[in-house]
Amino acid sequence: MSTTISGTNGVTFPDSTSMQTGQQACKAWVNFNGTGTVAIRDAYNVSSITDNGTGDYTVNFTTAMPDTNYSVSGSSAENFGGAFSNHLGFSLHKIDFNTDNFQCNTRNASGGAVDHILICAMVFR
Repeated sequence: MSTTISGTNGVTFPDSTSMQTGQQACKAWVNFNGTGTVAIRDAYNVSSITDNGTGDYTVNFTTAMPDTNYSVSGSSAENFGGAFSNHLGFSLHKIDFNTDNFQCNTRNASGGAVDHILICAMVFR
């Protein structure tokens, strides 16, 4: 059951079940440290991160996606002298996502692979 505010011409919000299972819902997200021993700070539907080498990570889902027709967005930051410096440093490693994971990379300003201290990713389907 959905909720409408201001009568029939108002804004309609999906019910709680649709918010969790519908296409408008974030199916997974993660905030992790990609330096040293990779560590998840907090996450939803992400079981673990695999460190594949410098700036190369695999994000593993707790519950697999029903198919590979999902979208991933993310950001990352390096640490410069104790201050965060944001980069367009997060990129998808491949476009053929798996139902149980996806791979991503982080780069420095020159385009070289580097581990980042703050990496965030969101998955929508």
